[in-house]
Order: sequence, then C-alpha cells, then structure tokens
Amino acid sequence: MSRSAAKTVHTDLGQARGYTHMDAHYDADTGAVWFRMHGEPRPSFTPTLLREMQDLFDFIRQVDDAVMPVRYLVAASAVPGVYNLGGDLAYFRRCIEARDAEALREYAYSCLRMEMTCVEQFGKGVTSYALIQGSALGGGFEAPLSCDYIVAERSAQIGFPEILFDLFPGMGAMSFLSRRVSPAVAERLITSGRMYTAAELHELGVVDILAEDGEGEAVLRRAMAEHRSHQRGRVAARRARNLMQPITFEELARVADLWVEAALEVDGRALKVMERIVRSQDRRRERTMQRKEEPAAETA
Repeated sequence: MSRSAAKTVHTDLGQARGYTHMDAHYDADTGAVWFRMHGEPRPSFTPTLLREMQDLFDFIRQVDDAVMPVRYLVAASAVPGVYNLGGDLAYFRRCIEARDAEALREYAYSCLRMEMTCVEQFGKGVTSYALIQGSALGGGFEAPLSCDYIVAERSAQIGFPEILFDLFPGMGAMSFLSRRVSPAVAERLITSGRMYTAAELHELGVVDILAEDGEGEAVLRRAMAEHRSHQRGRVAARRARNLMQPITFEELARVADLWVEAALEVDGRALKVMERIVRSQDRRRERTMQRKEEPAAETA
C-alpha cells in the first residue's frame, strides 16, 4: 500500500476503531490526530471514554511513521458549550458506596497513564494540544494540563469543583499546575472551588493561547503551523523542560492513592452533593440536546 493510500484508509480513526464516546480523525496535511469527546450519558471521563482514549494513545505510539506520521495530538470536544465535566461522578459514587478502592485506583491510574504518555510525547516527539471550548471542570481541567499547550476560548469556564464534595483533583493537577505556576497559586486554584475565566488563567500562565469565541480551532491551527516551522527545536526544548522539571508516574500515583483514600472517607453529605451535580449535568445535557433538535424540527 502506498503512503498516501495508507493515510486515506486511516483518516476516520473513530469509525475504524469502533469508538462510541469520541470521534477521532487523522489530518494527513498537518500530521495531526484530532479527537473530540462526547462521553455518554454525560460529557465526562466515563470508563468507556477512557478505554477509547487509551486505545487511541496506544495506536499513536505504535503506528509506523512510514504509514502514518503523527506529529500532533489535539484533544477537543464534540459537545457544544462543554469541553469535559471531569470525572464520572456517578461511577465514583457507586464505587464509594461499594467500598471498591481498586476500581477507583484503576480509574485514576488509567488517567495517569495517558497523562504520562502526553508528557513523554508518545515516545516519538508528538506535540499535544488541548482545545477548551466551554466548561472544563475537575478532570476536564486536569487532563489538558498534561498537554504541551492549552488553547482556550475566552468564554470558557474552567476550575476544580472537587472541594465542594470534600475531595481534591487527584490525577495530576498539583504536579502539572506547579510546572506552570507556583505551588501556592496551584493550591489556591485547586482549593478555591471557583470557576475561572480563560482570560484569568491566561494571565496566570496556565492557558498558553487565548482565543476569541468561535475562533479556537483556527487559532490552534495557526499555532500548529507556527510550531511546524521550527518543530525540531520546539520539541527538543519541551524535552529539555521535562528533564529540568520531571514528573514521574510514581509521583502521580502516590497522589492518586491519597485521592482514593480521601474518596472512601467522604460522608453522606458529600455523596449527596455528587448526586446533585450529576442531576445538574443531566439537565444541562438535556437542554443542549433540545437546542440541537430545534433547528431540525423547524426545518421539517
């Protein structure tokens, strides 16, 4: 099979690999793999979405450059107004009530493995971007922090609500934030419980590129084109930073273990808060689906 033919075959990775909680495609012109999340029944990191992401990450690691040269990964959302609502709270609640520490730990470790894959640039210099359009909460903020660059649209609302149910973001937030801001600022962002604007986080240096609403993808593509013009030097510089500010799986795992312990200690009040948040997420999704269906109904 010719190189160009191979690119065509692998363009729609989501369909080829049977993904149901995200779409994925390969852009041969830029060497970028884009994936857009739409976890079900709500846009969070469901166990199914995590498995599909891991499958995609493994594919990128293993694919032959002669068949499909991957230079970039872009993590985005297919849900209007939402990047990702974070950890699957309904799943967490079930695990906590069942006292299933191992299920919680495996969930956390699966997130960490993918974050470390981004840090290690997939073992072959793949640069990762997160494109935040809409709400990015909890793990939906945590995961982008492991990417090389975060692009966020101005109206994005970003933050860690975990403190509201007596938890903390235990899957890399402190480690990754502390590479972008001081540990004191990182702790404030984690424990305040408030939502921050993309502009606020850009001012702090957490968000790398601020885009106007609706322009995020175009801005990211321009940033990618600029990166390609000096790709080798930029990739080497990022590797140098990772050597100077190393993050290891062991470090992340120790924090995740603390998160599992804390999760098993939350009380009934905290579980009720989780349940209310899940109901709120469901209502939000229903409103979004209704808005998507209205134009079709009017056309009919």
